[in-house]
Amino acid sequence: MERVEPLARLHTADGRPLGRNVRHARLGLALAATLSGPVQSAPGGLTGKAWSALYYTDDVAIFSATRRLSLNADPTQPALDDRLMGQGADGVSEVGLKLSKEWATGAGKTQVEAVGEGFIFMTRTRFTHGTLRLQARQAFTDDTALNLIYYYSPDLYLGENLVRQAIPVLGEAEPDTGPLAPEILTSHIVSLRLDQALTHDLELQVLGRFGLRDYDPQFAQRDLALWTLGPHLTWTVMPGLDWTVGYHFERGLADGRSQPWLADDVSYDNNFVSTELEYEFIERYAVTVGLHYEINDWLSRQELDPRYGTAETVWQGEVLLSHDFSEMTRLFGGVQYSRRSINTDAASINNINVALGVQLSF
Repeated sequence: MERVEPLARLHTADGRPLGRNVRHARLGLALAATLSGPVQSAPGGLTGKAWSALYYTDDVAIFSATRRLSLNADPTQPALDDRLMGQGADGVSEVGLKLSKEWATGAGKTQVEAVGEGFIFMTRTRFTHGTLRLQARQAFTDDTALNLIYYYSPDLYLGENLVRQAIPVLGEAEPDTGPLAPEILTSHIVSLRLDQALTHDLELQVLGRFGLRDYDPQFAQRDLALWTLGPHLTWTVMPGLDWTVGYHFERGLADGRSQPWLADDVSYDNNFVSTELEYEFIERYAVTVGLHYEINDWLSRQELDPRYGTAETVWQGEVLLSHDFSEMTRLFGGVQYSRRSINTDAASINNINVALGVQLSF
């Protein structure tokens, strides 16, 4: 049975005009309009998967960050202010398409793939968005491969947030006052990953990432550059049972660290630990269980910044069940639960996502 993809890796409102948000979701939809199990080669070596899923989320503002919290997605969500959370529940329709082509070269086997996803929110349509991932993989031997990955997430709407205004003298103004504006984020991330089989049952991956997160001009002080480094280890405990553990360290440095008059520095150090267990318990039936933990240590040295001296922790668990009806068709469903908290606040922010979908291969 083919390796099951957790929810975060499946290939992971308010009456305003939809504008570019829907256009970029359609970028995902243009690459993803059909409905995928094991792949069979098509003429010319082109293979593909397409899928469709329905989600229920109890917080539209955190849905995207929760869904992509995994080793091979984009686990470091952007800074989310308290006022952006708790935006209410909604249904979300996901469509996705993955196209792959492989050929032999003098250096081994080369594979390229493109993955597009679109997420359509049923009532809170302002949160609709799309993503694109491009990957090139060079397998030098059966044991060694190098992957180059580009991830693009354009115009992700985070909510209506306060526009920070200059604080002329320390203590004369409150940093949490100002006009409201839509906070919109675009991410560009390039990853390099080495896959190396250590034994027949043990594989090591070493991942490095560099990325840019760019905000609209009203929140330009939050523009940041990030880099990530970390290992993943997958052990095939027995046929049908794989156990993966991984760790990432990431640093993000924002423009706001050199703009103290705004008291809004979202620079951070992030430590992320993840483990996933995948088990085919009956022929054609599989379950994936994941547990993830991350801590964001905010690096702001500006005393009026709400993040000064604080850290955010996230605990998240997920369960995904899948059934292969045939060589071409898979049904999957799952639940994700996340709990976010700040070290200076006893309260926590929780999020639940529930999904049911179908995947086809061609």
